[in-house]
Amino acid sequence: MQNTPTPPVAPTLAVEPPPDVDRPPEAERPRITLVRRHGVVVRLSHWFNLVCVVFLLASGLQIFNAHPRLYLGKFGADNDHAVFEIASTGSGESLRASLRIGGLSVPTTGVLGASKEDGALVERAFPTWMTLPSYHDLGAGRRWHFTFAWLLLFNGLVYMAYGVFRGHFRRDLLPSRDQLTPGHLWHEVREHARLRFAKGEEARRYNALQKLTYLLVIFVLLPAMLVTGLAMSPGGNAMVPQLLDVLGGRATARTLHFVSACSIVAFVIVHVAMVVASGLWNNLRSMITGRYAIQLEEDKQ
Repeated sequence: MQNTPTPPVAPTLAVEPPPDVDRPPEAERPRITLVRRHGVVVRLSHWFNLVCVVFLLASGLQIFNAHPRLYLGKFGADNDHAVFEIASTGSGESLRASLRIGGLSVPTTGVLGASKEDGALVERAFPTWMTLPSYHDLGAGRRWHFTFAWLLLFNGLVYMAYGVFRGHFRRDLLPSRDQLTPGHLWHEVREHARLRFAKGEEARRYNALQKLTYLLVIFVLLPAMLVTGLAMSPGGNAMVPQLLDVLGGRATARTLHFVSACSIVAFVIVHVAMVVASGLWNNLRSMITGRYAIQLEEDKQ
């Protein structure tokens, strides 16, 4: 009986599983560390300010709706020249509205001046969903407004005391000399326009644009809003009767109050946009827990 030769066995090759292309090698992964960025007082005052500003804005628009025109000078009435107004003409389905600033007029029917309520156009400067209360009630709007104005003032005083005595303004918000050079400022403007944000050691501190903007809001816009609001209050007039003369009259104070409030709203919009663009969850964590994640300098490519 002849032996049948055994066929050669092919060598077995050890096949490694394909690397996970979505996961970089350990040596290439950036190392992240959490740094302390916001103290407790800063975080609490930040969120309390947000609540106050929302209620102040909504109730302020309710007050503005009672007379949606702004003037310059000591007095302002229907027959006086307005520098800003939300006007409407006609009635029913023929109601038309416009926003006028100086000589510029923009149609705003359906948004400002004339908006839908229960399916019909009604004359109303700011729509119901933007005001507090939603229905027309000037007295209630004033009560909401004054309540949150005092809360904002109290919160601001606590924050100012913390900023001065604990060195928050000097340490965190005062721009350093190198940040204020024209070349550095222009570089930051270009980087922000391209949505490129600081990494590594540079991310440990606010950049110059942030610092200057925060200082403008804290020491100019918010005080201007409070001072002009005080000037329009009868109680404020009794305490500081010269304030109206310094501001140029009640009508001018009302206009400056509106402008400062709109400037704060514009700041909030840009601020939120930058928070989202530079890392929503990282920024939220830093304002809730105080810890901010940065990529270590030596791991930057």
